[in-house]
Amino acid sequence: MPDSLESRPLSALPLEELLACHECDLLMRRPSLGEEQKACCPRCGYELVVHRAHMVRRSLALVITALLLYVPANFLPIMRLTLLGQTTHDTVWSGVVGLYETGMRTVAALVLLCSMVIPLLKLLCQLVVLLCIRHGVARRTGILFYRVYHRLREWGMLEVYLMGILVAIVKLIDMAELHVGVGLACFIGLLLAQVWLEVTMSSHQVWDALEGDADACA
Repeated sequence: MPDSLESRPLSALPLEELLACHECDLLMRRPSLGEEQKACCPRCGYELVVHRAHMVRRSLALVITALLLYVPANFLPIMRLTLLGQTTHDTVWSGVVGLYETGMRTVAALVLLCSMVIPLLKLLCQLVVLLCIRHGVARRTGILFYRVYHRLREWGMLEVYLMGILVAIVKLIDMAELHVGVGLACFIGLLLAQVWLEVTMSSHQVWDALEGDADACA
C-alpha cells in the first residue's frame, strides 16, 4: 500500500501540500479545514489559514457597503467649526484643498493619495477579485488585481487620518463651538467596513479560488 501523506516526509510532498508560517518560517503540511475553522502555527501561534463560510457573498456585501460610504465619508462635513463668528464646514476633500492652497502641495498630494485615492483603488481591486471568483471567469485578471491590492495595502491610511480628526476635535473643543457632522459617522463606517472586509476576505481562500478550487469560497 502507498504511504499516507502523514507518513511521508515534507521533502516528498508537492508544494501545494505545504504551508510556511509568515512569522517564524516553520514549514508544515497544509491542514484541511471545515467552515469557520482556522489553523495556527504550533510554534508561534500565528494564524495560518482560516476558512470563512460564504466568504464571497459576505465580502461582496462589505465591499459594496464601503463603496457606498466612500463618497459621503470624503465629501460630507466631518465637523462644523464656529470661531469668532465665522463658521466653516470641514471635509476630507476640503482638507486636501486647504493644504494645497496654503502651499503645502506635497503634503496635500500625500493626504489625497493615502486618504482618498488608494482606499478607493483597494476597494475596486477587491470588487474585481470577488466578481472574478463569483462568476468563475478571468482568473488571471483576478490574480493581477489581487496582487495590486496587496501592493496598495500598506499605503491606505484611513485609521491615521481618523486619529488626526479625533486629535483635532479634542484640541479645538475648548477653543471654538464644534459640531460633529454626518461625514464623520460615514468615515468611521467606511473604516469599519474595510477592517471587517480584511477579516472576512481570507487570503488563502481567495488564492485557492483564483487557482480554480471552487470549494475554497463555499
